[in-house]
Amino acid sequence: MHDLITNPPRFLFFTGKGGVGKTSMSSAVSVALAKSGKKVLLISTDPASNLDEVLGTPLSSKPCEVNGLKNLYAMNIDPIEAAQIYRESVVAPYRGVLPDEAVDSIEEQLSGACTVELASFNEFAQYIGNEKMTELYDHIVLDTAPTGHTLRLLNLPSAWNEFIVENKTGNSCLGPLSGLNNQRSNYENTVNALKDKNRTLLVLVSRPEPLSLSEAERASVELYDQGMCHQLLILNGLFRALSPDLVAKSFEEKSNHAVENLPKHLSTLPRVESRFRAGGFVGLESLATAFTETPKKDERPIKVDQIQKDQSLSGTEKWSELITGLESDKNGVIMLMGKGGVGKTSMASAIALELARRGHSVQLTTTDPAAHITDMISEGDGNLKISRIDPKKVTKEHVANMIAKNEGKLSDSEMELLKEEMKSPCIEEMAVFLSFASTVSLGENQFVVLDTAPTGHTLLLLDATESYHRQIAGGKGELSSDVVNLLPRLRDPKFTKVLITTLAEATPMHEAERLQVDLERAGISPFGWIINQSFALTKTEDPTLIQKGQNELEFIREISTKLSKNTVISPWRHFNLVGKENLLSLIDHF
Repeated sequence: MHDLITNPPRFLFFTGKGGVGKTSMSSAVSVALAKSGKKVLLISTDPASNLDEVLGTPLSSKPCEVNGLKNLYAMNIDPIEAAQIYRESVVAPYRGVLPDEAVDSIEEQLSGACTVELASFNEFAQYIGNEKMTELYDHIVLDTAPTGHTLRLLNLPSAWNEFIVENKTGNSCLGPLSGLNNQRSNYENTVNALKDKNRTLLVLVSRPEPLSLSEAERASVELYDQGMCHQLLILNGLFRALSPDLVAKSFEEKSNHAVENLPKHLSTLPRVESRFRAGGFVGLESLATAFTETPKKDERPIKVDQIQKDQSLSGTEKWSELITGLESDKNGVIMLMGKGGVGKTSMASAIALELARRGHSVQLTTTDPAAHITDMISEGDGNLKISRIDPKKVTKEHVANMIAKNEGKLSDSEMELLKEEMKSPCIEEMAVFLSFASTVSLGENQFVVLDTAPTGHTLLLLDATESYHRQIAGGKGELSSDVVNLLPRLRDPKFTKVLITTLAEATPMHEAERLQVDLERAGISPFGWIINQSFALTKTEDPTLIQKGQNELEFIREISTKLSKNTVISPWRHFNLVGKENLLSLIDHF
């Protein structure tokens, strides 16, 4: 940590999956730099950012000085708002020229993850690639870095030609680039700065958890390959038990095990550690202690506020009640959705097991490349069958099909750009559609429990755009009946019941809330929410974990009273969720 503060480069880029503490860690480093006398600008592009709360300062899309600390300036770039402005700049020239239906189609094509990603890049590039702006600060700290996909895309010469605007292949991902050409020089300066180890440090933030570390490893390798070679790892949330109870000791052991088994590439990086805090880091005083190694002496055991707990839990229901609601229509699809790391696979497995135990025929399926359902429960268990849609396999087939159909039709530079599009985050989501639609159709005669499903944006594209239909069909091919019937089936609340899975924390909850809005745009209303890994329902005596449980209550109350029709909670368990007995215990006792 000393080297990070005493001799940092001008630009520090923080990245990591949602909920790992990027905002806290970037804020802590920014505070330390400002206290050392450096003038610092902290920029957040996280759509779920709580930077205002962390710094105790109302922020906007323009830099403003942080209350109580000279030299520290901060700003929030809302990527959704930026994408909306960016999208309008691209679409506006076509209004009144093309039919309304065509304009609506273009707008929807520019509503995906790639547009948000590129719009965010468009915003922060003004502060990295423009020397007049960078000269105003000693250091610029960015909370949420660009992906390897963005950097590859901006490095392709063919990305800047008229093919983007004029292509007729039905591509829906690279359209966002059509508005970038007028700032090409600024973007090139930004990309060059990112790759310069003397000017930029990539800070990977992770929790000491396998999924979080796996995501950090993937980002590290991908960005390293794109030239961001100067990297550092921050392990956030290392837990040290202050009580000998089973929950606390197990939590500590899991944390230690993850650190001792770091992925290969991460293990080679310099590392900084930050201990687990029940309430995270809020306020300048708290941020100044982010990298202290031992708990404060005043962290004494606290008592549970039972009245507050009872009030917060009053809006939730028992698992048995939720399962009864799920089985009420005798068959159909149950989809578990949510961000990675919230426990969708274990929840899906437990629900499928309980439905099978109640006598129903059940198919448990996942599209999650990181999910290992068969590690949790073996196949051939009575009424339960297990299958998997392999995203890598179906994506490979989809990409090969698309390239084959365009060979000889596009120029060499256009083919290069098409091949890059095939590497984008959107393609895998599209490629699983055929297998996904076929699996959903099985719900006509049984229950299908699906761990991870396409987003609302993808589903809306299926309904709204001809070009997206062509992509799903592989060019000019015909859509299968399963794909044609997919959206009507998913919109039928008797046939499909969506369960959003989250944690009782700010970032996962806000991401889940946006997912619900996204689904409702596609005409799908979630059946309920699962709040997973809750310490509020454990009987730990550890003061830190008791406080963590207390902090969860406000999020539990907001979900159950404002966001969800049916809400259940699953506690943090000290044992691994492997095997029928352990999985069913999630339902049997709550």
